[in-house]
Amino acid sequence: MSLKTLRFIAIEGVIGAGKTTLADKLAKTLGASLILEEFEENPFLEEFYKDPKHYAFQTQIFFLLSRFKQLQQLRQIDLFKQKVVSDYIFEKDRIFATLNLSEKEMKLYDGIARLIEKEVPRADLVIYLQASTAHLMENIRKRGRSIEKNISYEYIDALNELYNRFFFHYTKTPLLVINTDEIDFQHNEDDYKDILVQINQHPGGTRYYVPQKHR
Repeated sequence: MSLKTLRFIAIEGVIGAGKTTLADKLAKTLGASLILEEFEENPFLEEFYKDPKHYAFQTQIFFLLSRFKQLQQLRQIDLFKQKVVSDYIFEKDRIFATLNLSEKEMKLYDGIARLIEKEVPRADLVIYLQASTAHLMENIRKRGRSIEKNISYEYIDALNELYNRFFFHYTKTPLLVINTDEIDFQHNEDDYKDILVQINQHPGGTRYYVPQKHR
């Protein structure tokens, strides 16, 4: 596997993992188109963080349809000529739905999701940015988004557990799991270059990588 041959790379991770930062850097390195999750356009998200029980279903359905619409646009792109980097995979929506929806809501959500997920293109490589809950919370605090000010440690911890479980069983595409607790690929160029090396050396299947902090 090589950066030259990869056409569609998707970055994943819990809130605060650095998905968008890495996706943006990779897109610039590769001269690729960038697809970013449009979380700020969700009119229910801020209310959801304040009152999850009453706003979970509306929030989830908006995200589901928004992500589907975005990734559908990939069908209009010639992936043999143009590279694409995304800061999410479509399947992530189900992780959030599992955590946030009631049993009845989940059945309705599941019926809609299964109808449309077959139409979504799959990435050539998924990169999962794994991190401890404490590290994720620190990143959320540092970036200071007003919409995220009501996110609790308990919520991120539960989400983190679901993400780890999901990617432990993930086999749909080649997967690179990178533990990010000891690196800073946003500000440290050596850390970023190390990630590029890991992508180039990926043998296929699932690979776990725990980098050491550069001194």
